[in-house]
Amino acid sequence: MTSSNKRMSDSGMEKQVGLSRRDFLVRGGSTLLLLAMSDSSVFERMAGAAGDGDVIPFLDRPPAPPDAAVKAFGELNRMDWQKLNQWITPNDQFFTVSHYNRPIILPEEYKLNLTGLVVNPKTFTLLELKQRPRQEVVFTLECAGNHGFEWFTGGIGTAKWAGTPLAPLLKEAGLKPEGQEIIFFGADAGEEEVRSVKMRQEFSRSLSVTDALRPDVLFCYEMNGEPLPPEHGFPVRLIVPGWYGVANVKWLSRVDVTDRRWAGRFMTRDYVTIREEAQSDGRTVWTQKVVGPARLKSVTARVVSRGDHYQIEGAAWGGPIDRVEVQVDNGPWVSATITRGREQDFAWKFWTLNWTGVTSGEHTITSRAVGLEGSIQPAADDPVLRNKHTYWESNGQITRRISIG
Repeated sequence: MTSSNKRMSDSGMEKQVGLSRRDFLVRGGSTLLLLAMSDSSVFERMAGAAGDGDVIPFLDRPPAPPDAAVKAFGELNRMDWQKLNQWITPNDQFFTVSHYNRPIILPEEYKLNLTGLVVNPKTFTLLELKQRPRQEVVFTLECAGNHGFEWFTGGIGTAKWAGTPLAPLLKEAGLKPEGQEIIFFGADAGEEEVRSVKMRQEFSRSLSVTDALRPDVLFCYEMNGEPLPPEHGFPVRLIVPGWYGVANVKWLSRVDVTDRRWAGRFMTRDYVTIREEAQSDGRTVWTQKVVGPARLKSVTARVVSRGDHYQIEGAAWGGPIDRVEVQVDNGPWVSATITRGREQDFAWKFWTLNWTGVTSGEHTITSRAVGLEGSIQPAADDPVLRNKHTYWESNGQITRRISIG
């Protein structure tokens, strides 16, 4: 368990759910992610496991979501890992999160405006966007609050997203030199209050011009070969591969080029990670950073026994991954075999490890992802997590407990 409480912003989930901070105490990585995985069908087709094994149930179990959380956000359609049987998450099983209303937009009435510091402002219909060059990306989309609470461990899914690239549209509109930031507005809106000023605000997030011009950023209108479902942003949403879900604005209605950093709720008051960071001179300073690109993560999904043979299976995501390593009890880290997804830049990887020398009794299993540049998924008690005071970006190593009879 980390030593710090992960506090929610006043405008975030704590306010909407109405729970006390004590109720939302974030416990460490050993009890966070995917605590209910135990079904023998889970990884048979994903990781190539044989279907004749017995799953050893984990000793740790997740709590049920608080009633107030269910009331505020619904069931969130969180992934049920026990029923997962394919690498791509079906649309009807993909998690959903929204902060305002979920608008219903008729496709024939849809318009997307590109305005601000551009030479030629543009307006696009859905048909016009579909007539432009089509591009696909397989991308594992994860909620930035996933794993931040013991009950919220399924805010993740992988889909094949399709649409048209953003960069050519921005170039055709003619970015003015003073344009530094691209703001993306959704059609979902609600009332906000800042310093006693009440205002109607659309959901909004921004990217720097450099990030927005990445060739894989899409105006997306298809999910797994079908039109976007209404709850996933129909008719058009933004897809920013490699970034947490909050950056992937749904029900996209307006794109505005501006000359300064955007300061909307979801950039300055919510989805902001607060940390205490040690300085070289011994001082400690507080930092507040906007949630952006996803972080390296991995999880042990299950342990399967087939006679005297044991196999550990899991998943890893959150960045370019070189390898996944597994530690049993306090033994050495051992490299697992990545069995699916290595060829995909932005999708999760599935991995397996043959566990030898198994003895009876209780054991712990921990996994960690290692990035291509050498970055390592942090331990649950690493200062980068221990000194974090918000629940966003919780990516500590996860330890599971099992008992071998």
